[in-house]
Amino acid sequence: MKKRIFDIIQIGEKDDSASRIFDLFIVCVILVHIAVLFIATFDAAAAYMDGLHTIKMVTIIIFVVEYVLRIWTAEYLYPNKTKARAVLRFIFSFDGIVDLCTILQFPFLYGFIAFRLLRVVRIFRLFRINEYYDSFNVITAVLYEKKNQIISCIFIILVLMTASSLCMYTAEHEVQPEVFSNAFSGIWWSISTILTVGYGDIYPVTVMGRLMAIVISFLGVGAVAIPTGIISAGFVEQYTHMQQEHIHRNALGTVSITVDSASPFVGQSVRDVENKYEMDIIAMVRNSAVIVPADGSKIMVGDILIYQV
Repeated sequence: MKKRIFDIIQIGEKDDSASRIFDLFIVCVILVHIAVLFIATFDAAAAYMDGLHTIKMVTIIIFVVEYVLRIWTAEYLYPNKTKARAVLRFIFSFDGIVDLCTILQFPFLYGFIAFRLLRVVRIFRLFRINEYYDSFNVITAVLYEKKNQIISCIFIILVLMTASSLCMYTAEHEVQPEVFSNAFSGIWWSISTILTVGYGDIYPVTVMGRLMAIVISFLGVGAVAIPTGIISAGFVEQYTHMQQEHIHRNALGTVSITVDSASPFVGQSVRDVENKYEMDIIAMVRNSAVIVPADGSKIMVGDILIYQV
């Protein structure tokens, strides 16, 4: 029964009617919960607060039940780990943290409900909207490949923010002591200037402050453009690599194997399998959908691995 429940609550099991119904049900519950949170912010909805609160509590109870079921069946999600380690792995995973923040009743956590849509977005392929959902793997692969450059850019932006805040405090403190009261007062101004075009609530009035603001604004454009260019180049490289793999795959023979429950591949990442067994996995077929696997993609029971001979 536990294994059957695990199969049902898994996202996007295309050939399992019960799993598909569950996916659609959860999506509907999430959308209803988000709608209630938005409607409750309108003054005109004050007369309906009791009903909205009841709906919200019902959806939260459903989320709690789902969270408990996912913890209970975590051993099937991570079959290569012990039951306790599997539970901890799920709790501290992105999905587990989002699920927990969704059911905790703190106002500043309400926005986490929207992140649940990222996990269930894979069910779109049930409607042939995202049948080949390797596009999400491409995004994660690009971010992983370019993580060092992105981290460097973030560090540069932080340095620029700190420097601009100190400079603006020095130039504006005497004229606007209530606005730039200390060195940290300019952080909000520097963030809005570097990452956008300026919010307008805090601005320099001295000549020196305005001159520095011009320079900082130009540097801010470059600070935002650099990571954008890095990520864009990463997408071009990734798709070029995929095209080359496709051409190479047509030129060479391939072999496919079906992963069963007794396979040593279950629960391992694509990278680990390739390194350990000296395989070059070029694609996976999961629930009739072809996936271009990322290095960190986990192999599950029923997957069909296609690799070069």
